[in-house]
Amino acid sequence: MFSSVKPYQNQRYASLKKECQRRKQLFEDPFFPANDDSLFYKSRIQGIQWKRPKEICSDPRLFVDGISSHDLHQGQVGNCWFVAACSSLASRESLWQKVIPDWKEQEWNPEKAESYVGIFHFQFWRFGQWLDVVIDDRLPTLHNQLIYCHSNSKNEFWCALVEKAYAKLSGCYEALDGGNTADALVDFTGGVSEPIDLTEGDYITDEAKRNLLFERVLKVHNRGGLISCSIKATSAADMEARLACGLVKGHAYAVTDVRKVRLGHGLLSFFKSEKLDMIRMRNPWGEREWNGPWSDTSEEWQKVSKSEREKMGMTVEDDGEFWMTFEDFCKYFTDIIKCRLINTSYLSIHKTWEEAVLRGAWTRSNDPLKNRSGGCINHKDTFLQNPQYVFDVKKAEDEVLISIQQKPKRTSRKEGKGENLAIGFDIHKVVELNRNYRMHTLQQKVASSIYINSRSVFLRTDLKEGRYVIIPTTFDPGHEGEFLLRIFTDVPSDCRELTLDEPPHTCWSGMCGYPQVVSQIHVLAAAGLKNQDSQGGADPYVIIKCEGQKVRSPVKKNTVSPEFDVKGLFYRKKPGQPIIVQIWNHSLISDEFLGQVVLTGDPSDRQSVHTLHLQDKGNRRSNDLPGTIAVMLLSSNILTNV
Repeated sequence: MFSSVKPYQNQRYASLKKECQRRKQLFEDPFFPANDDSLFYKSRIQGIQWKRPKEICSDPRLFVDGISSHDLHQGQVGNCWFVAACSSLASRESLWQKVIPDWKEQEWNPEKAESYVGIFHFQFWRFGQWLDVVIDDRLPTLHNQLIYCHSNSKNEFWCALVEKAYAKLSGCYEALDGGNTADALVDFTGGVSEPIDLTEGDYITDEAKRNLLFERVLKVHNRGGLISCSIKATSAADMEARLACGLVKGHAYAVTDVRKVRLGHGLLSFFKSEKLDMIRMRNPWGEREWNGPWSDTSEEWQKVSKSEREKMGMTVEDDGEFWMTFEDFCKYFTDIIKCRLINTSYLSIHKTWEEAVLRGAWTRSNDPLKNRSGGCINHKDTFLQNPQYVFDVKKAEDEVLISIQQKPKRTSRKEGKGENLAIGFDIHKVVELNRNYRMHTLQQKVASSIYINSRSVFLRTDLKEGRYVIIPTTFDPGHEGEFLLRIFTDVPSDCRELTLDEPPHTCWSGMCGYPQVVSQIHVLAAAGLKNQDSQGGADPYVIIKCEGQKVRSPVKKNTVSPEFDVKGLFYRKKPGQPIIVQIWNHSLISDEFLGQVVLTGDPSDRQSVHTLHLQDKGNRRSNDLPGTIAVMLLSSNILTNV
């Protein structure tokens, strides 16, 4: 994640403010003027007046009594998703101070009224870059009331100003209508959002799965992440429908707390250790709360001690904030979004991730070797024409987090181009431990994301040691767009794009030669190897050698019949030279040679499994060493065939 902050539209807050103070005039933003173009791209509301906070109230403030999730209320635009994200943001001081930088300096100061010139700036993470967005303080009103996001306190303006800066970044206020909470959470944090469909995971009936989900949600919350949830509306008529339990369909709720609540009173409660998984949410409308078990006036609260209730911040106000058991939460809510703050700092008690960030693009071309818009794997003829990224898993097994984000298109809504592409990705294990050129034949698919027309797609998966290729795609071929790929692993993955289809021609090719044949050697397994210890085992590994290059497999522990499943890929300038496959036994003192086979790799050979007896080095008998090895060999005179 890039840490530097870039001035949006090249507007530099400090310079602009200083110039306005010198001229003793209020700032007016030429890039986001106080007119209908900044409000709408399609609809219109009559009678709107743009007013500065001083014209709305006599004592404007950025914050009144600090910042809180209770400050926010949704306005007339359908952006509860953004308000819910702001509610989550307000609960995390380290995060909102990044979005609202220098907040003390930006706050109104009645003692230095002459220094106020109506200019503010806010920071958002977009497409791998923190952007500093400058705005003036003119806000849209109707009958002297803010028409969009506003605070409980009439003289508090932080949420209205943040919303204006976000609207500027999105093109206009109307562009915020019907957005995605996951996008706003990522824009506020630079984190990675993971949407979960609660209707597909059997979380209501499967207690073990529900408990695991709760632990993951709790971990995200405890490590400073942001969380939102909603109940899916199945039709337009269903939007904002209120259920009998008090919850509202189609609304994004901010999750403001997650905890295990201790039941009982006094010392006995500590020894019994009975705890209940609970989650607290807030409706961006600031009203219409859950009225089921553990609602504000519920008798269930008698099971919790007064000190525990105080620790939880329990209130009985109709403020839109309420507690539920996680079991009830999974019963009623259909979607939850976890925005993880991926820790990449080595100075941390929590797990540190290694991050790789790469930018790419889907581009069209009539030349198959230049086309980079091949569509998903359903389009087998063009799928491998997409961008390809290789990375290594260097542990026996590693948890890998992958996010792909397409360039935001909300700003293009005015031109009718604001729809996201349906995107996703596949992960293939390429087994060739030395692959440095693009794949041209399909290999084993080990994981894949969903395909959806959201701004970003996320996948968490466990992968075994080896080399893998990620292929990000649009669902259908022929679509163009930019994307950002982020990969998080426990140890560095050396992720990079495979840009070349074959070795490049250079000025040395004439003197040193250019590859004439490509050969792929697949070592599947060995059997009957020589015992190396008293228990009758061995720790074998394979080395594949060709024209001065070699590929070495991981060591297989305590076996004389190892399954290697390892490949090597060689671009051969001298096809007459053989390919040698050796098996060695790993030892702390000195590795021992167990045997080898010599292969020709002729392009005329058919691809089939060959089981060969191990040979000694030199000219001794061909089968004088114990054991056999199973190999497959594929060679071609066309370098882009493999």
